[in-house]
Amino acid sequence: MTALNRLAATIAARKGADPDSSWTAKLLAKGPEKCAEKFGEEAVEAIIEAVKGDRAKLTAEAADVLYHLLVMLAARDVTLADVEAELARREGTSGLAEKAARG
Repeated sequence: MTALNRLAATIAARKGADPDSSWTAKLLAKGPEKCAEKFGEEAVEAIIEAVKGDRAKLTAEAADVLYHLLVMLAARDVTLADVEAELARREGTSGLAEKAARG
């Protein structure tokens, strides 16, 4: 099991936890909109570090983005397995062809 899978499992386990006992539970208790807002904030911070070129800070912000993406997905009952299945479905398809098929 990868670190990302373990993190997704931990987030899923926190869904019903007491918000006073877990940052993840606190975020989830605030609802999907707040989870999405927090994900957006972290994504912007990662973009800023990518532009600045600080590898260590970008790595830390990318970890925050992945965490908050998983929390946002959990808030809408979308699992990492769901996302992995979608990626597998797209595997071997040109990105240009895949985008055109959605458009």
